Amino acid sequence: QVQLVESGGGLVQSGGSLRLSCAASGRTGSSYAMGWFRQARGKEREFVVSLSWNAVNTCYTDSVKGRFTISRDDAQNTVYLQLNSLKPENTAVYYCGARDVGRYGASSYYKPADEYSYWGQGTQVTVSS
Repeated sequence: QVQLVESGGGLVQSGGSLRLSCAASGRTGSSYAMGWFRQARGKEREFVVSLSWNAVNTCYTDSVKGRFTISRDDAQNTVYLQLNSLKPENTAVYYCGARDVGRYGASSYYKPADEYSYWGQGTQVTVSS
């Protein structure tokens, strides 16, 4: 089992920045692709970005390209999402997900939410206009 805990959300004005963290613990000996998703009130969970286990391959949804940046620090078992130039429409609960790709497995990113086996509880990001 893998446990994920997100943090770093909050209230920020339009144009501001936040850095979200996703701390992982639990099963070792495998490799994990990581993803960030978000869910606005009344809407379905949507893909934001995914990063391969070795940080070689990345995919962002078009609306966040150039503003959001994903990174990982495997020594700290933590994945980060830097959110810059935030807009009110970015308001949502942000979730991180982990997909086990096996030890040193495929260097892939994953966009569908059902590709991920492990999820955190989410962190709220609210952007005021």
